[in-house]
Amino acid sequence: MRRVDEAVREVLSDALTGGLKDPRIGFVTVTQVQTSPDLRHAKVFVSVLGDETVRSQTIEGLRSAHGYLQRRVSAQLRIKNTPQLDFFHDDTLDRVERLNALMQDPPEPAA
Repeated sequence: MRRVDEAVREVLSDALTGGLKDPRIGFVTVTQVQTSPDLRHAKVFVSVLGDETVRSQTIEGLRSAHGYLQRRVSAQLRIKNTPQLDFFHDDTLDRVERLNALMQDPPEPAA
């Protein structure tokens, strides 16, 4: 399953860097793909550079380009079932930044 996830991630990354012309899609990186065991569904986690408005517009643009991206996966991977792609924002970097900020400036203990 891990190989399929990585292969789908690579195809989507390539498609995002060279094939989409939607102005809503900003600087986006596919961070992780999780396919279901039957390969019918795939959760695609993306990291988007920008504020919350840019993130939501990018996710909406990716959902709009769903058909194109799914065709690219189907054409390049030739797997039994082409998974239905669902896009989600990956907040891992946001959590890392918050933890770093807390470690730099820890809250004062309660009295």
